[in-house]
Amino acid sequence: MTMPMLSRRTMLRGLGLTVGLPLLEAMGPAARAMAAPLASGGSAAGGASPVRMAAVFFPNGVIVPDWMPSGEGSDWKLGKSLQSLEPMQSKLNLISGLALDNGRAKKDGAGDHARAGATFLTAARPIKTASNIQVGVSVDQVAAQQLAGKTKLASIELGLQGSRNAGSCDSGYSCAYSSNISWRSADQPMAKEMIPRMAFERLFGNGDQKGRAERDFYRKSILDLVAADAQQLMGQLNKTDQRKMDEYFTSVRELEKRIERTEQEDAAARPDMELPEGRPEEFVEHARLMFDLIVLGFQTDSTRIATLMLDNAGGNRAYKAIGVNDGHHQLSHHQNKEEPVAKLQKIDQYLAENFAYFLEKMDSVKEADGRSLLDNSIVLYGSGLGDGNRHTHHDLPIILAGSGGGQLQTGRHLKLKDETPMANLFLSMLDLLGTPAESIGDSTGRLPGLV
Repeated sequence: MTMPMLSRRTMLRGLGLTVGLPLLEAMGPAARAMAAPLASGGSAAGGASPVRMAAVFFPNGVIVPDWMPSGEGSDWKLGKSLQSLEPMQSKLNLISGLALDNGRAKKDGAGDHARAGATFLTAARPIKTASNIQVGVSVDQVAAQQLAGKTKLASIELGLQGSRNAGSCDSGYSCAYSSNISWRSADQPMAKEMIPRMAFERLFGNGDQKGRAERDFYRKSILDLVAADAQQLMGQLNKTDQRKMDEYFTSVRELEKRIERTEQEDAAARPDMELPEGRPEEFVEHARLMFDLIVLGFQTDSTRIATLMLDNAGGNRAYKAIGVNDGHHQLSHHQNKEEPVAKLQKIDQYLAENFAYFLEKMDSVKEADGRSLLDNSIVLYGSGLGDGNRHTHHDLPIILAGSGGGQLQTGRHLKLKDETPMANLFLSMLDLLGTPAESIGDSTGRLPGLV
């Protein structure tokens, strides 16, 4: 038996490109037993799949009665707004009772919506000084800093809206709080990428700007440019790995085509619109491109940490595709009036439908260890506000999907004691990633009942 042993860091190379590979059987323990390694480094211990983490943020809280489930433990039913997640229910934990106490109004000056963004992954108190802002290191960056060097990118930060102009916020501090959920340090937010092609380049480019310019000029697919490497590799793989590579290449090319199509549509519309180059106008197309980029980043082990803001904290997007022409933030101040409450529930449901797309896409990717990409990940989905109308920072709408490589029991509604710090969930997540921390934000210990 002559199956080659491939390093988890094996790349296909082309003009201005380094294209990672999905996890193949040739990278696993069976292949290791058959052949000596061709290269060193990059694979998880024993050839097992690494655990990945994604965090997806949405603003303005939810209509709580329609979002929260009935029942608890393993005997529970999804609420009205989350019905689209029913096919994935066995692979997620819905967690109620979590709070972000540091998001509450005290002395920082920013509004509740802005603080809901700044605290979402930090659980730290936003503070403004005479010269700068301070929040805290976010859970994704605690993990990324420990994983640095194991993947091409320590983390990738994505968003559908850019940082708002300071003039449109209560203050420049408020803008920083509301536009960022990922913080490298207390005063340094991680810049998020909102243009799909630029995110694509971060995952697959190698920094060769000349090569990228030539590739763009000739409009070549990255698969054309790595064809020679790919053909040589395919001749060494077994049928299972060849099929996996075919599926992967199909996904990459389909994603390229979708990015190209949205850029063409955007260019045609731009004379009458003010949009950054290459950013899709339609929410669904933009969100799903970003979700698919995260899947490819995880599948190829280009990164193990990703964040996505579906909108900035306090975002006022109108979701016209579902008949909601009023702004999201505006509607969140509904004063319990029937019409705006119904519109908000439609938004909650719409966002959940797109999150369900992400989970189903992750679950469709099968890895060499027999699990799906979702099984080998932990995916946080939620908001830093509970009830947007009352600006509550407790009983937050939080879902944790995936089992972290089989470490978690899933399919549960974990009903926690009221005011349980969300930072305790972060500590448990870091343990699952193999990047533990003693504390984060206002943590008091690991989350009870999760593991």
